[in-house]
Amino acid sequence: MKPTNSIFSGLETTVFERMSRLAMEHKAINLGQGFPDVDGPQDIRQVAADALMEGPNQYPPMLGVPTLRQAVADNNKRFYDLDVNWQTEVMVTSGATEALADSIFALVEPGDEVILIEPLYDCYLSLVKRAGATPVFVQVRPPEWKLPEEELRKAFTSKTKAILLNNPMNPSAKVFSKAELQLIADLCIEHDCYAICDEVYEHIVFSDEKHTPLMTFPGMRDRCIRIGSAGKTFSLTGWKVGYITAAPNLLEPIAKAHQFITFTTPPNLQKAVAYGLNKEDNYYASLESELKAKRELISKPLQDMGFDVLPCEGTYFVTCDFSPLGFDCDDVEFCQKLVEEAGVAAVPISAFYGTEGPRTFLRFCFCKKNSVLEEALGRLRKWMGEMAIS
Repeated sequence: MKPTNSIFSGLETTVFERMSRLAMEHKAINLGQGFPDVDGPQDIRQVAADALMEGPNQYPPMLGVPTLRQAVADNNKRFYDLDVNWQTEVMVTSGATEALADSIFALVEPGDEVILIEPLYDCYLSLVKRAGATPVFVQVRPPEWKLPEEELRKAFTSKTKAILLNNPMNPSAKVFSKAELQLIADLCIEHDCYAICDEVYEHIVFSDEKHTPLMTFPGMRDRCIRIGSAGKTFSLTGWKVGYITAAPNLLEPIAKAHQFITFTTPPNLQKAVAYGLNKEDNYYASLESELKAKRELISKPLQDMGFDVLPCEGTYFVTCDFSPLGFDCDDVEFCQKLVEEAGVAAVPISAFYGTEGPRTFLRFCFCKKNSVLEEALGRLRKWMGEMAIS
């Protein structure tokens, strides 16, 4: 038989899915896949339930229900002082991954180059390849995760169509500094290219300096595609509601890609997310403070066990170097050991690279109940004690 699509046929099952299956098989605590273990705010869920029963439940407008698009525009103004026209510059998608696919397929063509910053969320590379573009990699390296200026400058060429920026960054938990963002902005303007900005963790930043969208920098308002996610902001990952903010000339082709990928998103969920985005500031403050406390709950005990725990500036992931523990294996093997022997699932950082990356780092997800985190830490202590005895 004729071969199927070479890009997707050659892909392995995602590391998140593989580790989740192993966690289920070994009855392990899953700190690998990035989702909370409690549902989001009850009042938001109640709005979704009421809207489902009240209807209508037919196709909503392709660009999204007006109340949600207006709420997205209002949030841009409220948090970042961005003036956005909700009718021409906002579109709702079925999750941020669809938003990424829409943006890449609409803007990128065969022969183009797209700059990807490693470590990178796993869908970026396959989507860029499927669009026919050439990925150009720039690494931020542990433990500082600093953006290397000269390497970034060399990555930009006359063929560069876009850079894909994840800020705050999964899995490194890095928040790009204003100087780093200014460098990216300057290079985008110099080389006349776009920035596709995956900003789904925008409201989960632990430093005093809050998230700054690249779109707010001079000259970038019409070059940026800004992507947000209700799944991350409201701990409702199963809803798959994302949104794009972009200038009209960019949103128009992106919307045309969207109409042939999902066309629309459940209207009751859109209405509920609109309600959520209009919550008072104390909701956003409590989201940050609760996750910051969970970061502290897991980080110090891991450090005490001998892991080298890297700084976590945002997201709900903490990265650890296990090399001080003395294990003679790479990160994939170490994560396998954790699942099978300790009963705790993590994710190897090497899975987030399209090129050769470091092999002694793993990522723990801490957006879980405190009792779950404490149980996982207890299992790790017990296992490491048994390793020391043997």
